[in-house]
Amino acid sequence: MPSTSPRRPHDLMQILTRVERLAARRLQAVLEEEGCSLDAWRVLALLSDGAGHHMTAIAEAAFLPPPTLTKLVDQLVDQNHVHRRVDPLDRRRILAYLTPRGQDHWRRVDRAVRTAWPAEGESDGELLRALLGRLADALDDSSRV
Repeated sequence: MPSTSPRRPHDLMQILTRVERLAARRLQAVLEEEGCSLDAWRVLALLSDGAGHHMTAIAEAAFLPPPTLTKLVDQLVDQNHVHRRVDPLDRRRILAYLTPRGQDHWRRVDRAVRTAWPAEGESDGELLRALLGRLADALDDSSRV
């Protein structure tokens, strides 16, 4: 009869940390070939929807503190990958968008990343995203005690 072992947060943290580091290492190798950093990739991925995003939303999505994000966006502007516009709904805010050159760069980088990413069954990928999303929500809820 199988015994149930107690939940071991340490084991889960070990697996999550290992996966994050392996994924980052694989991504960085591909991104370096395309002249893109992991942080820039996260920003470009968010902006690729064409909707325009304010700096606070970009900082949260890219897991970057605002001063670091500002420097990164300045670099992307200098490379003509991103441009800024005043938000028409709130003139105090600035929205960032990909330029046409930035869109081309994003498509090239995204294609390279998708090619290098390990093949997974579609259902496995969706299941993993769902489980990790549930874990993130549970951990986020438990921190609001």
